[in-house]
Amino acid sequence: MNFEILTLGGKKAGTMELNAGVFGVEVRTDLMSRTVNWQRDSKRAGLAFTQTRGEINRTKKKVYGQKKTGGARHGAKSPSLFVGGGVVFGPRGRDFTSSLPKQVRALALKSALSSKALSQNLIIIDEASMASHKTKDLAASLAKLGASNATFIVDAMEANFDRASRNLPFIKVIPTSGANVMDILRREKLVLTKHAVELLTARLLTEKAESKSVKSAAKPVAKPSATKAEPKAAAAEKPAAAKKLATKTKKEA
Repeated sequence: MNFEILTLGGKKAGTMELNAGVFGVEVRTDLMSRTVNWQRDSKRAGLAFTQTRGEINRTKKKVYGQKKTGGARHGAKSPSLFVGGGVVFGPRGRDFTSSLPKQVRALALKSALSSKALSQNLIIIDEASMASHKTKDLAASLAKLGASNATFIVDAMEANFDRASRNLPFIKVIPTSGANVMDILRREKLVLTKHAVELLTARLLTEKAESKSVKSAAKPVAKPSATKAEPKAAAAEKPAAAKKLATKTKKEA
């Protein structure tokens, strides 16, 4: 599929061919959802932690006498019945991280890229660099480009462009190695540099080739036919040897 390349200011700068195996696959919303949930789970700290009555730092001395108070019989002040006491069945810290197969993550990333291309929300620029580090200059360029709400995936983090984009609330700039489904789907537009397209294509096609080689290596190797014939030949030799030995003994007798 042929795609137009623009400059940061919105002018035409040529065309390039996009690989249909990366930017033209079937959009799998189920895999994208699984990947986004996996990413969000990995960011959860799980720090909520409560103390039980055995861990609470309160006096263990009996609160008041056992009898003649007119109230219930109590011991320490650490039970959950008292204010400031321990918590029953409270959170004790939790690890929310989960696992997701590498092939699922790769296919979800292809689906995210393809969805942006199919919905005409994909923009390819020649390079993400600026002569100035001022935010207003970048904002004016992005308005011409039509990418005021976009995720930029660049092949290299240029200092001026990176600095100018930090104060723009709806702009996210990430390197090619950090390309992920959640950041791509979060913004309206996806902007890729020309070299970033080449790097992403090479990365995703290499992962596909590696998965195929792993599957082929995992298949059991068929045994050669010669090994099957060997036992039959050995079994045939045994009766012949026995018959020869019997005839020999008869002659000697």
